[in-house]
Amino acid sequence: MANLDQDAIMAAFSQPDYNGRFSGPFAEYIQQLARRRPAVIFAFPPKAAGTFLRTASIAAIDGQLIRVVHAQGGRDAQPYVPVLLLYYLGQFGDRPMVAHMHMQALAGNRGIVDAFGWRPIMMVRSIPDMLASYWDMVDVDDDALADGLNCRFPPEFRSLERTRQGDFLVDIVAPWYAGYYATWVEYAAQDPAKILTLDFDEFTRAPDAALERALEHAGIARSREICRSAIEETWRERRNWRFNDGRPGRGAEYFEPRQLQRIRDLLRHYRPLDDLAERLTS
Repeated sequence: MANLDQDAIMAAFSQPDYNGRFSGPFAEYIQQLARRRPAVIFAFPPKAAGTFLRTASIAAIDGQLIRVVHAQGGRDAQPYVPVLLLYYLGQFGDRPMVAHMHMQALAGNRGIVDAFGWRPIMMVRSIPDMLASYWDMVDVDDDALADGLNCRFPPEFRSLERTRQGDFLVDIVAPWYAGYYATWVEYAAQDPAKILTLDFDEFTRAPDAALERALEHAGIARSREICRSAIEETWRERRNWRFNDGRPGRGAEYFEPRQLQRIRDLLRHYRPLDDLAERLTS
């Protein structure tokens, strides 16, 4: 870190505008810096194969995983600008950055995405299916139970009746998923070419094609053959990368009809999700 120049030090201690946008010399410096190196940004919700795809991406491009958020546990992910500055200044080596964060496209995050010229990738998957997979995870993973998702799981969660566990996931966790999709759909509508939207069912049928699209979108294109090899390598260790069942329709097996209706009702609060609502609740 001895190689940091005065501009980098000033940028690390600067703040964006109140609305999250970067402006003036600060913005110009960030934009100039960001052109130096590529970045693959997976802004997936939990339990949508983000860990799996980020690992396959690293294999395909000989990249490096960089934790670009301040902290993940118990809060929404927000990129941490000092870490980004270090990456673009070469402090983490020469390999391209691959980042995976459960990040909503809220105003502050949009400001960072715009300033660094990122082209994020998001994944569409049924919310009940993701909640079912999340339920499986917190049943056995102490860290996941402690982390939560912008919420606090009650310490006695695992001892609750199954119905009450389901109610907690639907009432407390599902609103985060609804907000996640609302923010990204709204953001993508402003500049459709900036955000790549993948579909989980299509990914499960042709994961190599999904990886190829993701890398091309990020500006680090690789052939279908390289992507297939990276997927196969990652698939052999998929349990290490939290890839569980991936089977569509699991949510209907985990949640009662009234709970599924509650999820559908949540989406009605967000007009941008009208066209996507059936896909997100099927």
